[in-house]
Amino acid sequence: MAGNAPRVGVLALQGDVREHLAVLRELGADAVTVRRPEELETVSGLVIPGGESSVIDKLSRTFGVAEPLRSRIAGGMPVYGTCAGLILLADVVLDAIEGQQSLGGLDVAVRRNAFGNQNDSFETDLDIPQLGSPRCTRCSSARRSSSRSGRMRPCWPRSTTAGSWPSSRAT
Repeated sequence: MAGNAPRVGVLALQGDVREHLAVLRELGADAVTVRRPEELETVSGLVIPGGESSVIDKLSRTFGVAEPLRSRIAGGMPVYGTCAGLILLADVVLDAIEGQQSLGGLDVAVRRNAFGNQNDSFETDLDIPQLGSPRCTRCSSARRSSSRSGRMRPCWPRSTTAGSWPSSRAT
């Protein structure tokens, strides 16, 4: 990676680690896995992927990364959580398993398994006209490989900027 690319970690304890690494790299980030406190110290931001929130919680404590992560989040490190990552970032987790802890930092209450357990999960194509039209017809290999069916999934125009790195590269 170029010297000015942000170094972004993906918490690599369980879940969709590979998919998040691929997308971050495609966006130009120096994406690395984070499993231990010393690896956390090397990143300027972190993604907590989807997976099973209670498993990620237990492993984060086992590997000794939970407390350093709480400290970095409280100190202002940018962090993004998808699915289980959102549950781990929530200040309040409803229907958590006994002993499950959250990392906190996001002033929300979430309900674990609000839409059913992982056995009830599924994937489907949705047409959402409000997101723009037309759908693009060429997607990255990361998007194709992350689809369970192997089919190319729709990707919408990337005209909306969710944020930007110091290099002004939109994400």
